Amino acid sequence: MKILIPVDGSDNANRAVEHVIAYAGALKVVPQICLLNVQWKLASGNVKLFIDQDTINDYYREQGAAALAEARAKLDASGLAYSYHVSIGAPAEAVIQYAQEHQVDQIVMGAHGQSTLSSLLLGSVAGKVMQLAQTPVLLVK
Repeated sequence: MKILIPVDGSDNANRAVEHVIAYAGALKVVPQICLLNVQWKLASGNVKLFIDQDTINDYYREQGAAALAEARAKLDASGLAYSYHVSIGAPAEAVIQYAQEHQVDQIVMGAHGQSTLSSLLLGSVAGKVMQLAQTPVLLVK
């Protein structure tokens, strides 16, 4: 079973990792765990006149590594094998694309309890993933 866990460094995302670790033993086979961090695309238009692409790419890598650090530490401590990837783009769409390209069996993600006006109007990342996913999605509170 291949499980995708989108990770943004939040407590909710880390609870999703803890959930997968806790239930991995109940599965008949050891799951293939994929961690995914999505960085919003920063550089557009005139920004590239002042910052070169290598600097932007370094920023994405550093921010992605920082967001993945706690989740990776939890999985390292559990002894479960995993892979990780940092993607750039809109989070929900990047999660769906990764899930399709890597043929994951399940997406496990933290449910953010945000009630801001923007999340009510635009919808949360978890909500969009649930809407767009062809694969089962498990939300962990």
